[in-house]
Amino acid sequence: MDPRFPPEAEAFRAEIRAFLAEHLPADWAGVGALDTAEATAFTEQWRGVLAEHGYLAPVWPKRYGGGGMSKLQQVVIAEEFAKSGVPTYGANDNFGIKMIGNLLLMFGTHEQKQHYLPRIINRQDRWCQGFSEPGAGSDLAAVKTSAALDGHEWVINGQKIWTSDATTANWIFLLARTDPDAPRHRGISMLLVPLDQPGIEIRPITMPTGSRAFNEVFFSDARTRADDVVLGVNQGWKAAMALLGLERGDEAATNPVLFRAEIDRLIALVQEHGLSGDEIVRDRLAHAYTKVEIMRFLGARMLTGWLRGDPPGTEASVSKLYWSEYHRWVTDLAMTLLGPAGLIPEGRPPLRHYRADDPGAPNSTASWSHTWLAAVSGTIYAGTSEIQRNILAESALGLPREARG
Repeated sequence: MDPRFPPEAEAFRAEIRAFLAEHLPADWAGVGALDTAEATAFTEQWRGVLAEHGYLAPVWPKRYGGGGMSKLQQVVIAEEFAKSGVPTYGANDNFGIKMIGNLLLMFGTHEQKQHYLPRIINRQDRWCQGFSEPGAGSDLAAVKTSAALDGHEWVINGQKIWTSDATTANWIFLLARTDPDAPRHRGISMLLVPLDQPGIEIRPITMPTGSRAFNEVFFSDARTRADDVVLGVNQGWKAAMALLGLERGDEAATNPVLFRAEIDRLIALVQEHGLSGDEIVRDRLAHAYTKVEIMRFLGARMLTGWLRGDPPGTEASVSKLYWSEYHRWVTDLAMTLLGPAGLIPEGRPPLRHYRADDPGAPNSTASWSHTWLAAVSGTIYAGTSEIQRNILAESALGLPREARG
């Protein structure tokens, strides 16, 4: 592992910094400094700027609306955008570009790439992800949503849960059981399904923070074309595992930046409350700072393999387990420092419902308390901490497999 960037990356970094200086206001403090309405408007406008310059999907070929750049350049863009506090994507792009778009680049047919990728860039298609079910969260092989061929269409029945941003999407990529007689992992297919049709009902779930970004999605004889399968019929498990690797790509570069900005806010909070001289508080701040520095080197190790094209291995589980457990601990510390005041959320809540609040966010009780509540879910979504520990125990340490029921 080499945490240093080569000279060509640093030259490109200067280009990105010049781009940011040209397109951002002189007094820019980060999207977190804006109120919710202003941040939403800025993100939509900023997305158009990124698409125009090829930075929205930097590694996609230009014929699909991308930038035709290298993975290394994508990492530099992600880092510099995170440091400047500007979004890398717009609404639903985490699912449209980072997940299904990149998956179609890997496994999609020529027709799928030509049809779907430009529509993602120009906003015709907004995507969400349909993996988890009431009885199949971290154990995706237990999905029961079914799909059966009826002529030239799949007929889909079942339920998905924790479907982020489903109310703002018009397409969903989902896992469905297409061969009920096959072994658990072998009878699943990944389907591309339009949401705007009879037979699909979306019910928002109100979270403790008041957010309604998560949803239940019900399918009652919903339909999609027979050709709208990723990788092939009954190849959904392979497609899903590849997609989960994509989900953790540039996060290795951006997580340390975002969590370090959060540490800076935490230090400011300590100073505001006159606790800078408290030895216990100083010790915990030092511990948090050290954990984020370790996170930076874990990210560099992941990026080294990712840039070489290595498939995601146990490093992905190490990273997920590390940052999610750390974040629950550090937000606990913030709430302890706030004391009783933290129980009364005031000010702007976080702009996102996962990980740290955006750079530039104020030290409001709403920001910290909502982030604290979301940090608990970070140990659950994208693979629970228990699942990550099992993966590491079995794959990295060679311990016996856990007994299955």
